[in-house]
Amino acid sequence: MADWTRAQSPGAVEEILDRENKRMADSLASKVTRLKSDSDFMSVTGLLTGSVKRFSTVARSGRDNRKLLCGMAVGLIVAFFILSYLLSRART
Repeated sequence: MADWTRAQSPGAVEEILDRENKRMADSLASKVTRLKSDSDFMSVTGLLTGSVKRFSTVARSGRDNRKLLCGMAVGLIVAFFILSYLLSRART
């Protein structure tokens, strides 16, 4: 019986090690996925920060730019309402 236990032992050990390796690989894959999403979030944050800085610079640069900026803002708001109206009509 000792020979049978010894013969089965390496296979059982390999199976246990294989399961542990798969578990660790899955854990590593989930960590990599989380890091990638954090990296994407940071790049979007950087993009938004840069856009806000440029917007603030334009807003502070003078009266003519303020008029242009207000006109653009009003135009964007009007365009948003027109698009939302058209989409709501297209759905019905």
